[in-house]
Amino acid sequence: MLKELGIRFPIIQAPMAGVSTPALAAAVSNAGGLGSLGLGASTVTQARAAIEATQALTDRPFGVNVFCHHPAQRDPELEASWIKHLSPLFAEFGVDSPAELAEIYKSFVGDTEALEMLLDTRPAVVSFHFGLPSPSQISALKNARIRTMATATNLQEAEAISEAGIDAIIAQGIEAGGHRGIFDPQAIDERLSTFVLTRLLVNNFKLPIVAAGGVMDGQGIRATLDLGATAAQLGTAFILSPESAASPGYRANLKSEKAGVTRLTPVLSGRPARGIVNRFIEHCEAVGSPLPVSYPVAYDLAKQLHAAAAKHGLEDFAAHWAGQGAPLTRELPAEELVKVLVAEAML
Repeated sequence: MLKELGIRFPIIQAPMAGVSTPALAAAVSNAGGLGSLGLGASTVTQARAAIEATQALTDRPFGVNVFCHHPAQRDPELEASWIKHLSPLFAEFGVDSPAELAEIYKSFVGDTEALEMLLDTRPAVVSFHFGLPSPSQISALKNARIRTMATATNLQEAEAISEAGIDAIIAQGIEAGGHRGIFDPQAIDERLSTFVLTRLLVNNFKLPIVAAGGVMDGQGIRATLDLGATAAQLGTAFILSPESAASPGYRANLKSEKAGVTRLTPVLSGRPARGIVNRFIEHCEAVGSPLPVSYPVAYDLAKQLHAAAAKHGLEDFAAHWAGQGAPLTRELPAEELVKVLVAEAML
C-alpha cells in the first residue's frame, strides 16, 4: 500500500492525538515516510484545520487517525464515586472537584460531519482505533480513493478488519505507548507482543501488516520487516522531536529515568493506555480505589485535575503516554530522525 502511494520508506509516524502536529506529520512525509495526525480528540473544525495546515507544508501523502469507540456507559453513582476518590487531589491545589463529568470526545462511528470533512479534504490514509466505523463510512472513504488502516490487538479483531474491506492492519503489540486499540476494553486481553502478533497476522492474512509497539530504531524496523511486516509504526520515538506538541514536562520525563517505568492502565482515560507512571496513576491504582468510569468520561476528570496542577507548575497528573521502548528515545528533528532510521535499517 505504501509503495502504491509513492512512499519511499516503510516508516509510519504514529498518529498521536495531542502530540502529533502538522509540522511533525509533514516533516516525516517530506523525509520519505508516512506522517500522521491524531484527530480523535479534535472537533471537526480543528481536524479540518490540522489537515489543511499539513497540506500547506507538504505535497506528499500523509495519514489521519480517528477513534471508533462505543459511546460511554454513563453511571451516575460510579462517576460520583470516581470524583470523590480524586477530590483530595483537587483540594491540594485549592479547587473544588467538578460536580459532574462530560463525554469529551465524539466517536467517528456514525459521525456524518466528520466523514464529510474527510471526503472534502482527502488525506491519503485514514486509520481507525478502538474499532471500526460503519460499512457505509468505509465504502465512502474507499470510493473517494482514500486508503484505510485499522488497529488490531488480536486475531479476532484482525479478522473483523479484513472482512470490513480495510486496506491494511496495524498490529499493535502490548509494548506500545498510548491507548491500546482493543475493540472491547472489557474483553480478556492476551496482551500479545508486537513480535508474536505480527507473525500471527502475517501468517493468517493477505493484507499488509504494519507492526506497532516498542519499535524505536532502525534495527527494530528491520526486525519487523524480517517478521513479514510491510512497515513499522513508531510513536514514542518521535515525541522528543521539536515538531511534536509534547510539553516541557513531558519531554523532561522522557529524558529521565522515569521513562523506564511505564504502565498500561485505564485510570487516566477509562481505557487501557500505556504511559509514564505518575502520582495520578499511583493514586488511582492504590488498594481500595473504585473502578474508573467509562472512556472518555474519565479523561474529562483527569484533564481537569492536570489543568489545576499545571497552574502550580506540576505535571505529575498529566497523561505522558510512552511505550516500553521510551528509554531509547532520541531528541532529533523529525526529518533527521527518519534519515537515521533509514540508515540503521539499511533501507
